[in-house]
Amino acid sequence: MTDTPIRLLVADDHPVVRAGLRAVLETEPGLIVVAEAATAEDAVTRAAEGDIDVVLMDLQFGINRMNGAEATAAITARPGAPRVLIVTTYDTDADTLPAIEAGATGYLLKDAPPTDLAAAVRTAAAGRTTLAPAVADRLMNRLRAPGNALTRREIEVLVLVAEGLSNQAIGQRLHLTEGTVKSHLSRIYTKLGVDSRTAAVATATDLGLIRR
Repeated sequence: MTDTPIRLLVADDHPVVRAGLRAVLETEPGLIVVAEAATAEDAVTRAAEGDIDVVLMDLQFGINRMNGAEATAAITARPGAPRVLIVTTYDTDADTLPAIEAGATGYLLKDAPPTDLAAAVRTAAAGRTTLAPAVADRLMNRLRAPGNALTRREIEVLVLVAEGLSNQAIGQRLHLTEGTVKSHLSRIYTKLGVDSRTAAVATATDLGLIRR
């Protein structure tokens, strides 16, 4: 069994990134890139064919397209699914939490050394977790002080606040009442120690909860 190569699918919308990941991974013994996907939809379809062990998944595939977290959920929902290792440039809570909740086995940043990338692939293939240090630190902080951590929904609300949406528009986007949005904002202000939308966005950005 140790001689069986780990079969990889590289999913990223940038051809240069896919080529770079392929070049790095195929220099490693026991790793073979059997397919690439330029969209999250294609990654879901290709991963279902049964000959992939680990999917290296980016998070963003363009506006109005399925994202990496959604693709991860679709892939991991199937019986006998391959493992999904997120490989991205984004490390905010707004990015990491949806991906991990969707079933990603690991989360690595694109600036990771090649040796770390190869090790993360092997770890994912074995069903174990590898997290980028920055991601692991923030997850540990959430566990240490859960009462002060923003929930997934609160982060979703704050991301839309950062985009300039009104409470009404946020409610429509997230299928919430305007009153519920206001309640989320009130809790966000309390947790972040701020008293305005602008301050909430600035503080959350500084803390790495959302990206701007």
